[in-house]
Amino acid sequence: MPAEAEPARDCPLCPRLVAFREQWRAAEPGWHNAPVPSFGPLDGRLLIVGLAPGLRGANRTGRPFTGDYAGELLYDTLIRYGFATGRFEARPDDTLRLVDSRLTNAVRCVPPENKPTTQEMRTCRPFLAATIGLLPRLSAIVALGKIAHDQVLAAHGERLSHHKFAHGAVHRIGDLVLFDSYHCSRYNTNTGVLTPEMFRAVFAKVRAHIDALG
Repeated sequence: MPAEAEPARDCPLCPRLVAFREQWRAAEPGWHNAPVPSFGPLDGRLLIVGLAPGLRGANRTGRPFTGDYAGELLYDTLIRYGFATGRFEARPDDTLRLVDSRLTNAVRCVPPENKPTTQEMRTCRPFLAATIGLLPRLSAIVALGKIAHDQVLAAHGERLSHHKFAHGAVHRIGDLVLFDSYHCSRYNTNTGVLTPEMFRAVFAKVRAHIDALG
């Protein structure tokens, strides 16, 4: 299994995702249409883990949570709590920069209907584990959704039954603290599953945790 933190542009490991990638490269040759790399400095104390790139979001732009609604709420919240600076304009050449934080996805390639298979999640997990291992000052992880939560636990060899996912839940995993949030997708916000206030409350906890480290 790969030890690298970022898959190659033409990563061949998941045949279904490769076929989907090739389909969209043919349809939209100007899009990124490749595994989406992590974003943010390597010395950050916070890692935010999403599910997978959105088809017309990160798969198009090449930057996590850039180009669809989820990024609007996420980056606004990161700026609000001091984990980002600049202006988010939903394109990778805007002035937005992450501060003391890094963004990644549990699955790096866009899956059909935004639903990776269990095998695809398992196959991509070593990249997540390597990403976590690259961050020497890492203290906190925010999992956006249950799949991200489960993949973070699996990457650490933790039993899922010992750490149940719940919005606002906080888990201790060795030296790290895992914060759970519902995913900031348009579906979740439109249906009221997640409100901006609920999302901000999670990052208020994260900010307090990071600040307490000194």
